[in-house]
Amino acid sequence: MIERLRALWAWSKTHEGRKIIRFTSVSAISTVVSFTAISVLYGFHIVKGVIYATVFGNLIATLPSYYLNRTWTWGKRGRSHFRTEIVPFWAMSFLGIGVSMLGASWAKDMVKDHHWAHIINTGIVSGTNLVSFGLFWVLKMMVFNRIFHDHTLEEMDEHLTAEEARR
Repeated sequence: MIERLRALWAWSKTHEGRKIIRFTSVSAISTVVSFTAISVLYGFHIVKGVIYATVFGNLIATLPSYYLNRTWTWGKRGRSHFRTEIVPFWAMSFLGIGVSMLGASWAKDMVKDHHWAHIINTGIVSGTNLVSFGLFWVLKMMVFNRIFHDHTLEEMDEHLTAEEARR
């Protein structure tokens, strides 16, 4: 067990490990943002309907997700490239929202078929969105890694080694 923890710790110091940890952190942040937005929008009747609350909540969360992934996870600076960064990111985001829409449709049916308290319905709607995006997470990691990756792994490891030497 100790050896596995040491191996995990060593892996977390590699370029790939840091990138996956950062991507996971950004995913957690955007999940909290979408979960909160959907809960507020649907829970307080700001947006009527499960589908609209899900769409708006996920669109709200996509903005910090793009910025944090681009700058922190993949270390990109300067202007975003429309065709190679923005379009693929938003295409994947809309695909993810589509997956969450499938979950929202199921949640809508659950809410409609049962006469639970609105707080329970809100939990079902928000929870279903959480599960839908969890299923979509691995695919996003692979695609976003491809979109924002512009250095070879060896160059990145050299950069990290130089960065670590300065610490």
